[in-house]
Amino acid sequence: MSRRRVLVTGASRASGIGAASAAALAAGGAVVAVHAREDVEAAEAVAASLPGDGHAVVVADLADPDQVAEMVRQAVSALGGVDVLVNNAALHVEHPIASTSYADWQALWRRTLDVNLIGTANATWCVVDHLLTRPEGPENASIIMVGSRGAYRGEPAVPAYGASKAGMHAFAQSMAVALAPHGIGVAAVAPGFTVTDLTEDLLKGPERESILAQHPFGRVAASAEIGAAVAWLASPEAQWASGTVLDLNGASYLR
Repeated sequence: MSRRRVLVTGASRASGIGAASAAALAAGGAVVAVHAREDVEAAEAVAASLPGDGHAVVVADLADPDQVAEMVRQAVSALGGVDVLVNNAALHVEHPIASTSYADWQALWRRTLDVNLIGTANATWCVVDHLLTRPEGPENASIIMVGSRGAYRGEPAVPAYGASKAGMHAFAQSMAVALAPHGIGVAAVAPGFTVTDLTEDLLKGPERESILAQHPFGRVAASAEIGAAVAWLASPEAQWASGTVLDLNGASYLR
């Protein structure tokens, strides 16, 4: 089988889940397009760190449908096609209801859903359109959504984020049914608290003990653990897991 070609959105943060997913997929032989919203230099550093060669960088604001379509075109051109889409990019900005102005509340909900949910839907449409119209068809194609434990337990400080992730889980399951007749597998992961550059400060501050207290293992996840699960779900061998929303929270939230 030729190298699988993968587009990972939101993969420009070196310690993030997107970069870890890209690394796990590249370690399995894939060639990867690393997406960034605007930090091209960071995305290039991630791409350069991946095993193998031929990796690329693509740029888009996922809230802009035209930029999403262009991002997919760039990935197809750079890699010679796309077989796997990992929808990881997400906006996470605090907006607790009791201390957020009405104007800010509306703006943050709109921006969060535009990026996390509608941007994901648009990227998926564009990749599926590519898969269904390319000469070789969609054989061995996969789409993976990076959701969140917060979709189930709630996110009181970032409610739009929690709602968008719940929407991603539902969207993944809808697409799993819709795309199975075409041989395309669709699944989601629902990570709990994971160490990234965005969360490591919390683990150094006063919140550390309360965070660890949620986790019976006495630790939180490493991004590589999430990336490994994404890479497996994206593999042809995991096609029968299509429709799955895989909890990756170390038994910190059970449902």
